[in-house]
Amino acid sequence: MRKQVPFILLIVVAFTIQSCYDNKKDINSNTKNVEVTDSLPHQEITEENESAPEEPDVTYPKTGNKVSDFLPESDTYDVQYQAEGDLNNDELTDIAVVLKHKQSNILKRPMLVLLQNEDKSYRLDKVSTRTIPVEYNEFDFKLYDTEDISIEKGELQINLYSMGPSGTHLSKFKYIQNDLVLNYIEAHYMGAGGRSGFFYDFEKGELTTTETNTMKEDEPTTSETKKVKIKPHLFEQNSVTEFFDENDKQF
Repeated sequence: MRKQVPFILLIVVAFTIQSCYDNKKDINSNTKNVEVTDSLPHQEITEENESAPEEPDVTYPKTGNKVSDFLPESDTYDVQYQAEGDLNNDELTDIAVVLKHKQSNILKRPMLVLLQNEDKSYRLDKVSTRTIPVEYNEFDFKLYDTEDISIEKGELQINLYSMGPSGTHLSKFKYIQNDLVLNYIEAHYMGAGGRSGFFYDFEKGELTTTETNTMKEDEPTTSETKKVKIKPHLFEQNSVTEFFDENDKQF
């Protein structure tokens, strides 16, 4: 009986070793099928966005002999458009300019009105960062196909043409005493199945709207004109592309 004890003990030890091996094998096998995750909170890795350009803080000279004399010393802008003509009816040649930022197409474009003095020098009379819109939007889309400014018959004309969603905007500003006032503006929009037109005449105190149905062969147009309160809309404070939206409640 005592001779059998070592043999039995050997069997028990062997069985124990085999069990431990099998358990270890099972653990290793299961581990291969388990996704290892970090215990730290998940954080998405994103590329750092470029900081949006800021509108420059500039000061314009008050007097000068030529257009370049009125550009800020910071060398921020180029002259994009320039028009000449008698704007305040004193038989002297005045100048209107549109400035464009040298580094960005999506920043505001200031407009300057320079009135000529009798000694042929100029004085800065009006500055507006609202009148004309930016050239491109944030998606690098050019808003208007064609743009032009001119001075004709004592009026500053700003014309923006687009066959797309921006529409077409034609406007005229005129000096009344010392204020440069929006004298006339019209806007045209095209959409699916129709065209819309808006016309504002300051001197007549009238607002006209038109709707054209392009789905019909003869393209019938309906029109409505109403009297509105005559209020001076100043060059410095109004956008030619947002005028009708901003003044809708007043009309």
